[in-house]
Amino acid sequence: MKVIRLKEPGTWECLEVKKPTEELSSGNALLKVKRIGVCGTDLHAFKGQQPFFSYPRILGHELAVEVVAIAEDVTNVVVGDSCSVEPYYNTIIGQAVRRGKTNCGEHLQVLGVHVDGGMQEYFVYPAKFLHATNSLTDDELAMIEPLAIGCHAVDRANIDEDDIVLVIGLGPIGLGTIQFAQLKGARVIAMDIDDAKLKKCHEITNVTDTINALGDIEEELTTLLNGDLPTVILDATGNATSMMNTFKYAAAGGTIVFIGLFMGDVVFHDPSFHKKELTLKASRAALSKDFVKIIKLIEAGKIDATSFITHRMNFNEIPKAFGKLYEAKNLIKAIIEF
Repeated sequence: MKVIRLKEPGTWECLEVKKPTEELSSGNALLKVKRIGVCGTDLHAFKGQQPFFSYPRILGHELAVEVVAIAEDVTNVVVGDSCSVEPYYNTIIGQAVRRGKTNCGEHLQVLGVHVDGGMQEYFVYPAKFLHATNSLTDDELAMIEPLAIGCHAVDRANIDEDDIVLVIGLGPIGLGTIQFAQLKGARVIAMDIDDAKLKKCHEITNVTDTINALGDIEEELTTLLNGDLPTVILDATGNATSMMNTFKYAAAGGTIVFIGLFMGDVVFHDPSFHKKELTLKASRAALSKDFVKIIKLIEAGKIDATSFITHRMNFNEIPKAFGKLYEAKNLIKAIIEF
């Protein structure tokens, strides 16, 4: 079978390896990869800018797969099922996991980051991390994991109907975050430095309040909100300046959630932080329940997944086409097809 591996930043290698056996150990399933979503993590890894990353590595964690074989004791999926893959698992049941926080366990492993991922025709994975539904398309299944990031972040923010939510960064994570915030009944404002992304955001989410981050943000916010400020800010940029500026934009008593991350320190003026009695949270990955929830929401037509997809490539095109995504016009989400 074919495997495409990132040997080092900017360099791919194509390998031919033996297909995994269908004689599986307890709890495992053999999976055929159907779709791979290209994540910001993959793009950063390609450039050599991804934290907690080592080479060589098989990338790919936003996956749609088909179950080819299962171990005798597997009961949650059957051969032929189409599944979304929950790509995080804990090798040791540490303190966070015992408290139900499986997404941030001290020994968390992520497919395509800490261990090899889905840029291969077949792989073996624990079946308990598969979420089966034969009512969704492969494209929709591949979008569930990035949607889960936004879903978890919104849950972390504890949004109510009377909140004013500012979402910064309108890539796929930000767009998903907006949809989940809207389901909470809150007023949502979208912000980005790219007018094309602001326009696309309006088309996908129907958000009417948008702000270009290159302007006078504080003035625009107070004008838009009649002197008020956002009570919840979710920053999906992974940009140091954007993240540290959120402390200025938040209303007193407000909450800031960092979805993205960068290699560096977050610095803020403590007296202002204390005066406003702000709550600062990080949001990492997602929980199993988020995958289940999102599948139901897509099936019910309450979440739009596939409108995020703007670019496609074939699996065999990765070595030549992947680097071109950095120059792609109006890129939101690229999908790799088998």
